[in-house]
Amino acid sequence: MGAFLDKPKTEKHNAHGEGNGLRYGLSSMQGWRVEMEDAHTATVGLPHGLDDWSFFAVYDGHAGSRVANYASKHLLEHIIAHSMGPPGPEGLNPAPAVETVKTGIRAGFLKIDEHMRSFTDLRNGMDRSGSTAVGVLLSPEHLYFINCGDSRAVLYRNAHVCFSTLDHKPCNPREKERIQNAGGSVMIQRVNGSLAVSRALGDYDYKCVDGKGATEQLVSPEPEVFEIPRAPEDEFVVLACDGIWDVMSNEELCEFVKSRLEVSHDLEKVCNQVLDTCLHKGSRDNMSVVLVCLPNCPKVSEEAVKKDAELDQFLETRVEEIIEKSGEEGIPDLVTVMRNLSSESIPNLPPGGGLASKRSVIEAVYNRLNPHREEDGIGTSLAETGQATKAVRKPRGQVDFLLLISLCSLRKSLHGLRINKKKTCSNSSLVLHRYPALTPKNKQ
Repeated sequence: MGAFLDKPKTEKHNAHGEGNGLRYGLSSMQGWRVEMEDAHTATVGLPHGLDDWSFFAVYDGHAGSRVANYASKHLLEHIIAHSMGPPGPEGLNPAPAVETVKTGIRAGFLKIDEHMRSFTDLRNGMDRSGSTAVGVLLSPEHLYFINCGDSRAVLYRNAHVCFSTLDHKPCNPREKERIQNAGGSVMIQRVNGSLAVSRALGDYDYKCVDGKGATEQLVSPEPEVFEIPRAPEDEFVVLACDGIWDVMSNEELCEFVKSRLEVSHDLEKVCNQVLDTCLHKGSRDNMSVVLVCLPNCPKVSEEAVKKDAELDQFLETRVEEIIEKSGEEGIPDLVTVMRNLSSESIPNLPPGGGLASKRSVIEAVYNRLNPHREEDGIGTSLAETGQATKAVRKPRGQVDFLLLISLCSLRKSLHGLRINKKKTCSNSSLVLHRYPALTPKNKQ
């Protein structure tokens, strides 16, 4: 668990679809991790007469993929069973009330967690995996945002991030109080010094305190549910695991997605660009993203397409110039080329993505001009292409991590290193008052 590869696996799993007035695309990539532990759900049209409802979710597994994979296949059926009740005589149900749906979502999480606990490998400790879960359930009138853990969902409305789910971290006061009431502690911002999420499915080693209910354990399977009325200004929803949020803020990711939607109709391509950009920004985790485009989603703009093509041409020309000027010193490696470009003021770079989002363009030109090169700089972040001792702030964290080693020594340090996949606790900065444009109703 938590070990790194010598170079990232960048092959991607993609899917897309449409219906109920929306389009979606998704992408997932193993990255630097030895195993792929993420999973996802994308369902347009639900059973029991809920054809105009849809459900999307991302699951970030840790200590294995068992729980994440099972939840991705069966969580929705548990939610429906407890939200809808048994179908009527014609197999249909009337649309449920908001509170019924919210109660059903919560019950669905608790029931699937209880059900998985009976699995032999999870019961006897042969498998100790757990998983976060973040999702959105869309009805014709409402968006139900669901979160358990530190994956995250955001809603982009009227050109602004107007809502974000809250990460469940042990250092959050309410989470810490529950952990301590269950006899645990928060050390180095982790549950008992080990697990960096305070809510999750699975993780049964943290759910065995006698006399405490399921939602009172060290780690709780209870989701937070936020109901938001749909609005004509709604543009898109993004669901992603922390491999994305570790290197991009809510605003950065949404601005980047918006800029890519203005140059491409292909949602799989947009999601792939998100993953590649995060890889080149330095993410070392599995990465998964689901993009749900609503009717007011940004449209492709001829002006944006033209500017993006001009930027690509500018970067191609600059790479050629850098290599041509190398002279007798020989062709510089790709890291040096990226370092030179990162020191320049380049206009019209994609907002939120920056130069990292154009790494593929730069690398393609470099490979064409230097076809016999040895591989270098794979997955290198812009921070690492700068000074060898540049300090980099880890996003979302209360602790600043200083990357005071060169790329070469970083690789040597990472080789064979084993760490807990779940990273350090973030601060609880993603509070609802950051987005005054919207106040979710009926938070549970």
